Amino acid sequence: MITYSTENVSMPKIRKRDTTAWIRRVAATYGRTVGEVGYLFCDDDKIIEVNREYLGHDYYTDIITFDYCEGARINGDLVISLDTVRSNAQLFHKPYEEELYRVIIHGILHLCGINDKGPGEREIMEAAENRALAMR
Repeated sequence: MITYSTENVSMPKIRKRDTTAWIRRVAATYGRTVGEVGYLFCDDDKIIEVNREYLGHDYYTDIITFDYCEGARINGDLVISLDTVRSNAQLFHKPYEEELYRVIIHGILHLCGINDKGPGEREIMEAAENRALAMR
């Protein structure tokens, strides 16, 4: 089950049923099924609080992914700062909605085993994001 909740922000205008079906399709392309996935949409104040408390990082980010996967079943909590998504959309000259969906699927791709911190991994993640966005 995929759940969507908010803290300190309004729920973004996403079609939850369509978004959930899309997430399931993307996960299936990696041989994964969706178990319990929870999205929390929040503001920058909340995401830096989570970043500090759970990761020991003192900076803003667009998404934090907590991975609780079991085998081929993806489970996790994804915390998304809508403030940072909006800032990044402006920075990268992308529509807000496109950047939001990119971040939504970014966390799922992490749960499917794709990383973006090591050498060459960012390019692999971007290609995976683009393939997933094309499936929407």
